Amino acid sequence: MNSLNAVSPIDGRYRSKCEPLAKYFSEGALIKYRVRVEVEYFIALSERLKTLRPQLAAVASKAEALRDIYRTFTDEDAQAIKDIEKVTNHDVKAVEYFLKGKFDEMGLAELKEFIHFGLTSQDINNTSVPLSMKECHDDVLLPAYRRLQAMLDERAEEWKDIPMLAHTHGQPASPTTLGKEWGVFAYRLRRQIEELERIPFTAKFGGATGNFNAHLAAFPEVDWRAFGNDFVKNHLGLERQQLTTQIENYDMMAAWFDACKRINVILIDLCRDVWTYVSMEYFKQKIKAGEVGSSAMPHKVNPIDFENAEGNLGLANAIFEHLSHKLPISRMQRDLTDSTVSRNIGVPIAHTMISIASLEKGLGKLLLNEQALERDLENNWAVVAEAIQTILRSVGYPNPYEALKQLTRTNEKVTASTIETFVETLDVAPDVKERLKKLTPHNYIGYSL
Repeated sequence: MNSLNAVSPIDGRYRSKCEPLAKYFSEGALIKYRVRVEVEYFIALSERLKTLRPQLAAVASKAEALRDIYRTFTDEDAQAIKDIEKVTNHDVKAVEYFLKGKFDEMGLAELKEFIHFGLTSQDINNTSVPLSMKECHDDVLLPAYRRLQAMLDERAEEWKDIPMLAHTHGQPASPTTLGKEWGVFAYRLRRQIEELERIPFTAKFGGATGNFNAHLAAFPEVDWRAFGNDFVKNHLGLERQQLTTQIENYDMMAAWFDACKRINVILIDLCRDVWTYVSMEYFKQKIKAGEVGSSAMPHKVNPIDFENAEGNLGLANAIFEHLSHKLPISRMQRDLTDSTVSRNIGVPIAHTMISIASLEKGLGKLLLNEQALERDLENNWAVVAEAIQTILRSVGYPNPYEALKQLTRTNEKVTASTIETFVETLDVAPDVKERLKKLTPHNYIGYSL
């Protein structure tokens, strides 16, 4: 497979932007995570049972060598497991048989029946998948979201003193600053990132139907729930779900998908606003030599980065929505629908990463066009009417809203001269009149950030 014959653009056109995710969500990565969980479980189990089965005491001296099985895991190892799966027709059982072969090579043949001891496949899958998500979250996705937020914070600070005509309902409205409007997105993003970080990565670990049936039958003297809690937390860095069926509850995973979806909705909003500002000429875009904006119109420099980001964010959220809705639902103690669906967890994350890369590129190409912002402010003196009528209210002037409504809703264009003439007709104190005369669309901005 190469970028020209891949069915998915994730593995084709956009492979370079998604390459880091292969470490967490490819088939090879899933196999490696399964091997890692099986090895760590065997080590923890051996430590817990060594007083009951003294032969397990030998494992302690070989623990690091055992960990090297997954630390040095290769594509050839993954293929060996896939070859075993062709016979077993069971992916997790193939991992178990692979490890048994490794144990034979390491002189641990007498202990290999403690591999996957008392477990069901979902004890491995429902630890491997959240572990891959957690590490991708920490290493890739969260840093990318934070980079984007930092870019917005920087632009907000840089442009906090740039006045801009606001538009509510698409109509000219009380002025704001460009920096404050970018600060809105940075603020929203920061708050939702904080919410994303609060969601724990949880795992199911409890045997065939979640009750440690086999474990308790084999070693009734062991507190298996305490063992499971310790193993999941201290060996895998996850939080164990205390009551489950054969599969994990998926509720926290769904919460994580929904949190990502909320962040992506904010980014879609950002894409559309910046696209609009470009169309209003508030921004121009840096031109790169050799690039073509349109196959037919040579003059065009299209806001394609924001369009690309918006499209991929929509795809990401459609899949996040399905994942968060489907995964927590399973018939009785389990059905298999979660298995095929959970293999796609990396897909919406990939579309999100494509979007973030496009946004970063697009934001880096923006050139502020202050003349266009100043033009729109100067052409919309009517927006200071709010300030005038509010000041008049504060000094007890009768019916100020109605007076300004009459002034600004005529068919004539409201200009600086219009406002000045109106202020001169007001029966107010000289100091109030002076305050009113100082108001302009350029300085009526409230707090700048």
